[in-house]
Amino acid sequence: MNHAFPCGTLPLDFVGTLRARRNAEPMEKLASPELLDDWFLESGMLDLAPGASEADLAIALELREAIYALVAARIERRPLPAEAVAEVNLQAAGLPVTVRLGPDGATRTGTAVQGLAALAREAVEIVGGDEAALLRECARPECTQVYLDRSRGLRRDWCAMRTCGNRVKAAAYRARQHGGKS
Repeated sequence: MNHAFPCGTLPLDFVGTLRARRNAEPMEKLASPELLDDWFLESGMLDLAPGASEADLAIALELREAIYALVAARIERRPLPAEAVAEVNLQAAGLPVTVRLGPDGATRTGTAVQGLAALAREAVEIVGGDEAALLRECARPECTQVYLDRSRGLRRDWCAMRTCGNRVKAAAYRARQHGGKS
């Protein structure tokens, strides 16, 4: 698997395809059209690779950054950036993914642009709805993954406990152990 899905919501997992945004050199997980195809398949959004092109990849990266800009604005309680709103709305107006019923069940197919339209529509629902109040950014300094905090008490700090949460807690434990030996 080339991609991770810690957030439980595809638009926010899609935003996470640019890892460590604050680093001098963030890690790009969508470096090729083939990796975009892999994202659609691994996410379960599409059952067949859409055959993304370089143009599709450029649109995907622009949409990803627009979604991130909207999420960051909501987290920081700033007005939504007009350019990001326009980009997400443009993509959300696209054709939906095709869902067909067959003898083996449902199959979801479509182009990369159709998959991006589905992501944009879901991002509109999150950023423009009640769930916007649940948007958070991971508390691990090296991570910039965003997620919806649906935890009891709304006190979740990490995008995923099994990764970032464990790393921070292990580092704190090591620091305490090292500090006690002085």
